[in-house]
Amino acid sequence: MDVKAISKYVRISPLKARDVAREIQGLPVGQALSLLTFTPKKAAVLFTKTLKSAVANAEHNFDLNPDALIVKSAVANHGPVHKRMMPLAKGSSAAIRKPMAHLQIIVSDDKPVVKTKGRKHVSKTAAAAE
Repeated sequence: MDVKAISKYVRISPLKARDVAREIQGLPVGQALSLLTFTPKKAAVLFTKTLKSAVANAEHNFDLNPDALIVKSAVANHGPVHKRMMPLAKGSSAAIRKPMAHLQIIVSDDKPVVKTKGRKHVSKTAAAAE
């Protein structure tokens, strides 16, 4: 069974948060929490809160064992952007973008999917021959 938790309007760039999201996908919850604890990034703290919320949802709402859960999906989607202006010389101005993200974690009690290092390269000639 899949259980979801979402943190909306988090004040971090989704590009920076995706680096942390990729690291915890497919890991057991305990291992993901320990990895996030020792990751020196702001996104790690935010994903820790979201992951703990997803585990609490699974335990309270569906009576799932938290030790048997794995992180099925961790996503950082774009949120709204606060736009500000900064005055510059000679009456001009520069735009300041303050992006936000929506962090989503899905935990599951299914068997973990093995992470692969990369995709197998298929040449265009081999694909055309098939």
